[in-house]
Amino acid sequence: MTATLQELLLAPDVHPRVVTDCQNLVEQELSAKGISATPLKVAYKAVTAFAPGYYQQAIEAMLPGIVSQLEPFWADFSASGGAEFGDYLAKRPTEVSEALLAVTDHMAGESQRATVVKAYKAVRSGAGKNIEAALPNLGAMIQRYA
Repeated sequence: MTATLQELLLAPDVHPRVVTDCQNLVEQELSAKGISATPLKVAYKAVTAFAPGYYQQAIEAMLPGIVSQLEPFWADFSASGGAEFGDYLAKRPTEVSEALLAVTDHMAGESQRATVVKAYKAVRSGAGKNIEAALPNLGAMIQRYA
């Protein structure tokens, strides 16, 4: 039987590396974006400048929710015998991005950090497109732990 994403990504010895990989993935995706991603880049700068340490804490806090949201996709991918999880995710862009946005929407709704919430609200409407573009790389990152 295939291991669950929780088993693969949230194990105590693996979790810190996954958090670092997630941070690197976000930074890689941001640097690859052109001028159209200026609001996203400004929001990222605001969060990292005005809330030191929050970015890493947020990824650590979001990771269990992200794993939970991706678990059904992983189970289906594993059962289907697919080769590349990134390709699998990329073929379901809206479904996967909405599942992941449910995690960030929940966190924004619970946050007491006004600067962070303001930055998130500024980029939320276009977030789905950015997540969809990152799905192949997200899937590849996850699959490295399988």
